[in-house]
Amino acid sequence: MAKSLKNCSDLTAAASLLLFLRRYGGSAPLHSINFSRTVIQSLLDRELVRVQNTKHGFLLTITQDSDKLPTN
Repeated sequence: MAKSLKNCSDLTAAASLLLFLRRYGGSAPLHSINFSRTVIQSLLDRELVRVQNTKHGFLLTITQDSDKLPTN
């Protein structure tokens, strides 16, 4: 189990990652994302994002549920 996000900077990073993915059309290659593993894992644990294997690499994709979250 991954470490939970407890401090403000981790929560801000998680929100920034979701905003980053929304700006790139909802998905981005996993190798191009410069966020910490803890932040990515926390979003995976909360099922806000998922990883897809495209056979040419991995994509981090926003799930349908996270589209309803506010961007503020």
